[in-house]
Amino acid sequence: MSEPDRQDDKTLVTRCLRGDAGGWEALVNRYQRLVYTIVLRIGLDEHAAADVFQTVFARLIKHLPGLREPHRLQAWIVTTAKREALRQRTRGQRTISMSAAGDDNDDQSPEWDLPDETALPEEALAELQMHDSVRRGLDRLDQRCRELLVLLFKDDDEKIAYDEVARRLGIPVGSIGPTRSRCLGKLRSLVE
Repeated sequence: MSEPDRQDDKTLVTRCLRGDAGGWEALVNRYQRLVYTIVLRIGLDEHAAADVFQTVFARLIKHLPGLREPHRLQAWIVTTAKREALRQRTRGQRTISMSAAGDDNDDQSPEWDLPDETALPEEALAELQMHDSVRRGLDRLDQRCRELLVLLFKDDDEKIAYDEVARRLGIPVGSIGPTRSRCLGKLRSLVE
């Protein structure tokens, strides 16, 4: 893991203000997935997500020198991405072309494929931010802990038995529980 990935937002903002290209790259890499996820959760497609991403970071370049609280950069990015995505969705609603989904059966009314019009709840944003923090925390863990936690916490349809985890990692089955506990403690301290 490179050193810029471990730096906090305040340090990255300072590097960006100095014109450090590596700082900008680290900042964009840190937040691009979060911006895209927000846009997609609002119901826009990948093209709109790319547009919103570009707008958010263009605004960041402009506003970065006046950012009073660099440690709140993530909140600024989330708010800006949400507002721009909602703006794009509103613009898109004016020109929605609708098509019937499913069969073109004359006996049945067509089922219309419409975007979800509900606003993105603040709880969903908080959840996205939490997932982003956990993902960044995982990236900062040592390789052994990261591999163990990824294997143990896969989606339900991909659960791996402890003996298989032990085999893949080359550790005794009896050490998985205590190691998992230590690794979760490390992750918790990185996320908080």
